[in-house]
Amino acid sequence: MNFLDEIKQQYRLGGVTEKLIYWNVTLFAIPWILTGILSLFGIQLGFMNYVSLSSNPTDLLWKPWSIFTYAFFHADIFHILFNLIILNFVGRLFLTFFTQKQLLSLYFMGLIFAGLIYILSYLFFPALANQVVTLIGASGAIMAVLFGVATYAPQMQVRLLLIGNIRLWHIAVFYVVVDLISLSFSNVGGHIAHLGGALFGYLYASQLQKGNDLTKGFSSFMDWVVNLFQQNHKTPFKKVHKNNSYTQQKHAVKDKSQQQIDEILDKISQSGYDSLTKEEKEFLFKAGKN
Repeated sequence: MNFLDEIKQQYRLGGVTEKLIYWNVTLFAIPWILTGILSLFGIQLGFMNYVSLSSNPTDLLWKPWSIFTYAFFHADIFHILFNLIILNFVGRLFLTFFTQKQLLSLYFMGLIFAGLIYILSYLFFPALANQVVTLIGASGAIMAVLFGVATYAPQMQVRLLLIGNIRLWHIAVFYVVVDLISLSFSNVGGHIAHLGGALFGYLYASQLQKGNDLTKGFSSFMDWVVNLFQQNHKTPFKKVHKNNSYTQQKHAVKDKSQQQIDEILDKISQSGYDSLTKEEKEFLFKAGKN
């Protein structure tokens, strides 16, 4: 199994957190690589104009997709590296209490809410009025996930390098204080988007504890999309005659293979994909093709 096949395998077996990381890395790397190559020929790609979220709400009329795409693009390598480290950290914490589906729903609803707060802030705050700037980065969505789990389990202790054990609500408060202080400096809109994501994460968890799911509509939409694709991939039913003895042997082999697959998947859930041996990775890769 070559490197590309192993990447595909990790993506297929990974959860929502891993898939979001892959998408962020891919959508960061490809445009910037193309930009670098084209710049050698004097060609300016200018792709950020089409994917970033503008503080001018009328720009949504010609690029409505930007309310989603802004959160999957980053300004530089340090920007995306920091965001994805935090995403990996808070994603794992969130999945201690919630499902993969809830994580994805909160992530997307958080980035939408953070984007809307960003736009509204430039309409209502006098110091920001008449400014047209753009926003990129996944920070607002990540803050929604962080505050979702911090609101649900504020006393949960996590161990940080060089610091030791610290409660989750301390981390959440630290980020809010940093963003509030940073409003006096640069990237005001970015910090407002962070706070918007944090607010949605808090509202999500606090309402969920009362029995209200703020992401229910988005989850239903995702279910509809998934069902739509599954229906398109269904094949017509065909009646065939089978040899019973051959079928029994085939099922026995299949059951044994499935048992081995389940054991490997359990190992991945406990220790991660990298804990697999080379033989186990090869087995999964071949099983995925069958």
